[in-house]
Amino acid sequence: MERALLLFLEFDGTEFCGWQRQTHGRSVQLLLEGALSELAGRECTAVAAGRTDAGVHALAMPVSVTMPQRWTCREMLRALNAILPSEIAVREVRAVVPGTDARRSALERRYRYEVGIDAASRSPFRSRTEWHVTKPLALDAMQRAADALSGEHDFRAFAAVGEPKPHYDCAVSEAHWQQPDATRLRFTVAANRFLHHMVRMLVGTMVDIGLGRRPERDVATLLLRRDNSETSPPAPAAGLFFVSARYPDTCFLNERAAW
Repeated sequence: MERALLLFLEFDGTEFCGWQRQTHGRSVQLLLEGALSELAGRECTAVAAGRTDAGVHALAMPVSVTMPQRWTCREMLRALNAILPSEIAVREVRAVVPGTDARRSALERRYRYEVGIDAASRSPFRSRTEWHVTKPLALDAMQRAADALSGEHDFRAFAAVGEPKPHYDCAVSEAHWQQPDATRLRFTVAANRFLHHMVRMLVGTMVDIGLGRRPERDVATLLLRRDNSETSPPAPAAGLFFVSARYPDTCFLNERAAW
């Protein structure tokens, strides 16, 4: 007998080539599937809600897996955290309805981006998780630019060039800048789906606006374009975090275990 589980992973992506298994390189998926296979006594496959790039972090990345019935949520939490490397931790395990898929079943995904604005953000420790920007940023102008993102738009101007997609539409439900303290700015964005490099290209463009290098109307103008030739370079991967994903309540069963 098999059971469906949803794992919620936290990881420091600095030393990984990203979530997805690669021909060469150390990926989060590779290490997690290895740990799961060791516990299950067979080869296991893990499907994540998002395919984070090299250097991108996660606070609660949902990952769907199927395991032998004997593995309770509590035992999975304990066993995985005992054998996974220190850069990866399982925060929570939930039993879900069979067929629940971390990627396809998600209704919404949420990311955040951290920008260091004080001199100490140059620290080699903070630079793992922030973009060190040395000049003052106009937060109000950046927020006015972000206001144009709400709703459904074609985001191909903020997507990396790659394989053609059926469409580039994303429905953004939240996009805001805030200053949690004197040391940093934070951009939070939630949408039903995200394109490759989309958040980093949005942040790169809005930081240029905050630096006075572009007018704030440029975000709205770029949403009308069908290529990324006028978009600012993507912000560094280090400042980006996958925060969470939202699922229908009907996906979940009663059993769960968490830190």
